[in-house]
Amino acid sequence: MSSKFHAKSADAYEQLMGRWSRRLARPFLEFAGLEAGERVLDVGCGTGSLTFTMSRVADVGRIDAIDFSEVYVEAARQRNSDPRIAIAQGDVCDLAFDDGGFDRTLALLVLHFVPESEQALREMRRVTKAGGTVAAAVWDSFGGMPVQRMFWDTAAALDPSAAKIRGENYFKPLTRPGQMKELWTRVGLADVTETPLIIRMDFQAFEDFWRPIADGEGPLGQYVTRLDAERRTAFERGLRAAYEAGEPDGPRSFAAVALACRGTVPEARHRR
Repeated sequence: MSSKFHAKSADAYEQLMGRWSRRLARPFLEFAGLEAGERVLDVGCGTGSLTFTMSRVADVGRIDAIDFSEVYVEAARQRNSDPRIAIAQGDVCDLAFDDGGFDRTLALLVLHFVPESEQALREMRRVTKAGGTVAAAVWDSFGGMPVQRMFWDTAAALDPSAAKIRGENYFKPLTRPGQMKELWTRVGLADVTETPLIIRMDFQAFEDFWRPIADGEGPLGQYVTRLDAERRTAFERGLRAAYEAGEPDGPRSFAAVALACRGTVPEARHRR
């Protein structure tokens, strides 16, 4: 399996993560670069946050976008009205593209859900031309995501069995500083740079935070849907208390840190 993300509903995903992916897309593209006329591959496009941002910020020649989830692919296709964009179901660990076909291959908030992350990156490098860029961003789940800390620390405090799940979510592949840079270097990419990107996650009220989780979307929703009614009620009460922090319910704003990494596919060396 090439994705451990629990994809259930495109609408719930938009509220859980899509709105934050769109907010992160522009600073990620500033870091990854994008030039007019390029052919770009968006790996793990979800509902199209990065795909559609690219088409707005640069006069690209073509964007191919793939995602493992047919639910998200269908939603992105329905949104698309740009003839430069082609969206398909696909596997980042076995990309259905020729070698060296893209100027840039990008992955926004995807690779930390791919257990075979090295194979995924090698495929991203393979389909990128010499001199082209391979770039990705993942959440700093342990040190830079207070929203997730709030969720999983509450879960572990109320449910001892959640401690193992908490650790798995805090330390997904590539989410510790330096891990992406090490992997990019190991697969032979050059001029490797890793940097943090920071956005704000703004919620109108607890319900705005809770609803997509309650609907079962993503790893957070997957955990909640496995609780029986009594434990779910207790968890929702505890999570609400963490969100409100002793103040009346209402808007809250949380920082969110992503780690971004880019590298260049080196030019082939010719032997004499």
